[in-house]
Amino acid sequence: MSAESTPAPVKPRKINLRTPDVMAKVQQQVESHYRSVVVERIRANGGILSVRDTTVRLAKQFGFCYGVERAIDLAYAARKVFAGSRVFILGEIIHNPLVNEQIAAMGIKNLLGNGREAEIDELTAEDVVIVPAFGTDLITLKKIQDRGCQIVDTTCGDVMSVWKRVRQNAVEQVTSIIHGKAEHEETKATASRALGLGRGHYLIVLTLKDTDYVCDYIRHGGNKQEFLDRFKDAYSPGFDPDAHLEAVGVANQTTMLRGETEEVQRRIRAAILDRDGPELGSKSFRFFDTICGATQERQDALSGLLHEKNGSFARCWRIQQFQHLAPRGDGRRQTSNLFRP
Repeated sequence: MSAESTPAPVKPRKINLRTPDVMAKVQQQVESHYRSVVVERIRANGGILSVRDTTVRLAKQFGFCYGVERAIDLAYAARKVFAGSRVFILGEIIHNPLVNEQIAAMGIKNLLGNGREAEIDELTAEDVVIVPAFGTDLITLKKIQDRGCQIVDTTCGDVMSVWKRVRQNAVEQVTSIIHGKAEHEETKATASRALGLGRGHYLIVLTLKDTDYVCDYIRHGGNKQEFLDRFKDAYSPGFDPDAHLEAVGVANQTTMLRGETEEVQRRIRAAILDRDGPELGSKSFRFFDTICGATQERQDALSGLLHEKNGSFARCWRIQQFQHLAPRGDGRRQTSNLFRP
């Protein structure tokens, strides 16, 4: 059969993984994996546990957010619903060793990154692929779709909100400056959406030092090759700082520090206004608040804990993430951290 006559893969049918009977089994399994009696004891004692000369304190907000809970639930549900199929995942479902160990223990194979156990080209239409909470880039997603696999997409809604903004930037030929880590799965996924239909561009900055370099170029221009060398692997194909910094919009990896993202935004906006003046500059710069609310709550809670009066620790502790299943007011499971020396 010629390549021209090869039939397209059959689109997988939609399957509801979150039926009551499946989720009841998932909840039972998740509880067995992540319930922490120690955390329950600390919470019952007002978030403080003292043993001899050591005091453990829990921040007021801690543990998995709803988006992460949902991703874990869907992965567990996929393994149950597709019990007779091969199930794969694109790298880590979240950056938590214990959770990823449990995912692997259920026979879910890794397709990307460290510890890769299979290749995308080896997939068949009978296979199931889980997209993690970070999402994935469009090229990888297209490869999986072309194989005809059943896709279980656990991408966080806050991440998809960022994608919406950068896609709009691309439509309007506004370059997305993304505050994040160029090598991170989420930032790679966002960058792929920032290309739009081939008209968009992006530049990724990690530090305020990176930001100041970009701001100086916006104000005064500079050595184009030096710019491109500095941001190697952190900009879109064909990116030209002389052309593609004319109109910019700041986006972010959702888990970055809010204060730092806001400072990136402030500095770039100031550079645009210095170059273009207030009237034109207001049209050449865009910013949307796409910091994950749950991330911000946890950052604020940790900051508050560290600044509490008499909140010093008698010794250092390593924080390890566990799922804690005490009910919350909204009926969802509460997650928490277990502190271990």
